[in-house]
Amino acid sequence: MNKILLIINSLSIENRQNFILWLKNKNRRGDVKNVILFNYLLKGETNALDIKLYGKPNKNAFHALCKRLQDNLLDFIATKSFEGETSEELEVLKLLVVSRLFLEQKEYKLGYNTLARAEKLASFIDHYSLLNEIYHTKIQYAHCNSLVNLYTTFKLADSNMEAFQKDFKLNMAYAEIKEKILITKSLEKIDTIVENAFTKYKVSINASLSYKSLYQLMNLTSITAKLQRNYYRITPFIEEAYAVVNSKETLAYKHLYYHIGILQVMAMVHFRNKSFKKSMAFVVKMEKEMLKNKKAYYKRFLADVTVLKVLNYNYTGNFNKALQILSKNKTEALDIELIHTMCFFQQNRFRDAYSIIKRLYHSDVWYEKKAGWLWVLKKSILEILLLIELDELDLVLLRVKSFKIKFKERLIAINEERVLTFIQLALTYYESPKNVNTSSFKEKVERSFDWKDNREEDIYVMSFYAWLKAKMEKRELYTTTLELVSLQ
Repeated sequence: MNKILLIINSLSIENRQNFILWLKNKNRRGDVKNVILFNYLLKGETNALDIKLYGKPNKNAFHALCKRLQDNLLDFIATKSFEGETSEELEVLKLLVVSRLFLEQKEYKLGYNTLARAEKLASFIDHYSLLNEIYHTKIQYAHCNSLVNLYTTFKLADSNMEAFQKDFKLNMAYAEIKEKILITKSLEKIDTIVENAFTKYKVSINASLSYKSLYQLMNLTSITAKLQRNYYRITPFIEEAYAVVNSKETLAYKHLYYHIGILQVMAMVHFRNKSFKKSMAFVVKMEKEMLKNKKAYYKRFLADVTVLKVLNYNYTGNFNKALQILSKNKTEALDIELIHTMCFFQQNRFRDAYSIIKRLYHSDVWYEKKAGWLWVLKKSILEILLLIELDELDLVLLRVKSFKIKFKERLIAINEERVLTFIQLALTYYESPKNVNTSSFKEKVERSFDWKDNREEDIYVMSFYAWLKAKMEKRELYTTTLELVSLQ
């Protein structure tokens, strides 16, 4: 039952509706109990379902029904996934299977012609693993075709194997770094982990890297920057990687998914570096690519592009446009929920902001698994500030106590004690609002924070500090925020 609930929770609202239609079309003999069970589970009903379905206790039949429903869910998801696969890859697979069938039946000419088509298409999409299989088959049956030049075939196979190994080693480095940075608690260790992995697997940026490899490198670097809250330091590396991408621009349409992903990384890096015009330029490119190939990846990247548009509009003073986009959002992305909360907060619409926080009814452990602990950290800070603005004393004290227990060790481990200091200063303001305008409080604030250069400082750190600065200077929060993040 738990597995079924997990699968259902992973489906979007649209896919849940599509699954019911898919299930109804698949059902035979009028059997609709699987649909009824699915609807019960959607409503959160899990008790005595065998009685509700069969009119009496029937555990065996119920377990069999659950198994069928689970299998149907997996079948549906697999079917949907194949719909999203590139037609070229599927075509190569079909051609490879058919060519082997012809060769096994000693239809050598037909088999080799089909294999040649598979090789041409696989080379076109840089699919090294499929090319390995193609060359393996070509060499295996080379004695059956006098036109096959073994020396040329071996050379092509070796060259492809080298590219495959390079791709594979990069994938190993990517997996190793991701695993380690998710469990490490030291900034120094993160830097060392990345450097050691790149050296260990001989990872370097050059034109031989595939679109997928470039995307993995750029995405991994962006993840590291996010954990370190310093996108400025990775900019040269990201720009170098993107220069290689630009050199492969004519191949972009072959690797649409990875190309859109690369544009997303570039847009986010520039936003976090407060280069809003550059970020928005990449957003425009990203949207244009999302419309290609009959919008094959439009839904996949819709939430990402929405986040980027809202952030750029909001931080360039066009908060009305940002809120307009948010009001039309139909995705279930957690990042959008948090950004919506932040936008309302910056416009002093505290009750609207808090209503979104209250909708996030899952535990922090659940949200951390889904969105990461930094997302939970930002949500928790926003909630405390909202409760202060709404003058909910008991809840403020409860959330601050919980915050310290939950995040103190983690923040100290990554040298971000200033977050704890900020929370304490926010609590001090709440307890004595009048003192926030005194020179002694302002001096205390200045002594409490060790700020980075404006270009390097994290935009979200600045956004939270803007709240305290606005209180000290008796100014509007949004105006103060825009002035702080401006590079001029």
